[in-house]
Amino acid sequence: MSDILLTHGYCIAEDAHEQQIMKPYPPLGLLYISSYLKEREFSVDLFDMTFASLSAFRNYVTEHRPHVVGIYCLMMTKFNVLSMVEMCQAVGATVILGGPEPINYAQEYLAHGADVIVASEGEETLTELIPHLARHGLTQLDTIQGIVFVHDGKPFRTPPRPLQKDLASRPWPDREAIPLDRYLQTWKTHHGQSSVSLITARGCPYTCEWCSHSVFGHTHRRRSVEDVADEIAWIKERYNPDLLWFADDVFTIVPRWTLQLRDELKRRGLRIPFECISRADRLNEKVVDALAEMGCYRLWIGAESGSQRILEAMDRRTEAADVQQKTKMLQARGIEVGTFIMLGYDGEQIADIAATVDHLKAASPDVFLTTVAYPIKGTKYFEKIAANVHVDEAWDAMTDRDYRVFGRYSARFYNFATRWMVNEVNFHKERGSGDWKRLGKLWVNGKIGRIGMTLTQHEREGNPSGRGWFARERAQKAW
Repeated sequence: MSDILLTHGYCIAEDAHEQQIMKPYPPLGLLYISSYLKEREFSVDLFDMTFASLSAFRNYVTEHRPHVVGIYCLMMTKFNVLSMVEMCQAVGATVILGGPEPINYAQEYLAHGADVIVASEGEETLTELIPHLARHGLTQLDTIQGIVFVHDGKPFRTPPRPLQKDLASRPWPDREAIPLDRYLQTWKTHHGQSSVSLITARGCPYTCEWCSHSVFGHTHRRRSVEDVADEIAWIKERYNPDLLWFADDVFTIVPRWTLQLRDELKRRGLRIPFECISRADRLNEKVVDALAEMGCYRLWIGAESGSQRILEAMDRRTEAADVQQKTKMLQARGIEVGTFIMLGYDGEQIADIAATVDHLKAASPDVFLTTVAYPIKGTKYFEKIAANVHVDEAWDAMTDRDYRVFGRYSARFYNFATRWMVNEVNFHKERGSGDWKRLGKLWVNGKIGRIGMTLTQHEREGNPSGRGWFARERAQKAW
């Protein structure tokens, strides 16, 4: 019997959307915990849910009856995790939850069967918690830093545990504990190239109000150049992937470190194509040249909006004009640029959406992805608009994506706005292609989106018990 069974809720078989994308990456956070515990001579089993199913997990825990189960939970895996918690309860296991989602809803997760929730990073907390559970069970938990549990019928949070400082001294993710070859083959089959993920740092010190910092806080702790280069060399020798994905929040946050990594990889003759995420203000000519030398083929910039007014409301601390400039700089070095756009942020007006369309036309990223802002509990954005946040479903039937924000343009308006943005920008980008059929389709869809925005601009999300809701419903019926 192992000291702990580690698992997670990301399961392609249970998610039709993920079945269309088919770009699975292992949960690095869980793999870091596994390697850390094993280095300290804990016995660890790891059930990888990615290519399994909920029924397979039920069969596993029924057969093996683990004493302690640690489950990594994201917002997108919430429903699977709740089912898995129930399965673990049925065999008498003590359930520990970690990841960015549970700490924001500690009371709810504890009420739905979790015994302990780990706040922030989990390696050192589990190192102390596992033997404590073996000796004392669920008693005297107040002596352990960085957890939440039920005490006297209420959630009790112990003092925070200091974050790990020396990341280079930690073992790499326990990739050998999962069928990583299957991940590589899935990528190869569906996209023609295999990919492996890694991280070079933990945390993001920036202040974007909509972003969750529930695991790493507002810190930034970076591994040594030598440690990262060693891991890349091992990944190449062991798996020989076609691509790498640096999953850092801001890969080039320290320009000098980026240049040093370039030099170290060049010295070792290592060059594997990769993509990463960064910010425009953390890029300059030298950094972009280094990225190109290292093999960066795509960099994602969180532009979020083309309206400077909205960027300031988000506390992004970036400028739309700088995003445009750095996009061109990257593309000039042969690096594709992807960008993220967020509609629906607090206070957004049609003029701000139009500014974002103009921004995308000027920047001309190779690809852009859009989403409508949703308030994540625990963020400044959620706190700012909490009085206007409402959800119709019970907690165990919803995620933060289901929150409605009273007073904001309706969901139907944003469907039209997204349609206008995507088609208008792509029409502008492809207008010289000579593909008249596609251009005509883009033009028509863009016009439909813009007209739809005009017809629905008076629709607002409103309180079901108030006049705003009635006005919205009446407008929808008229439409």
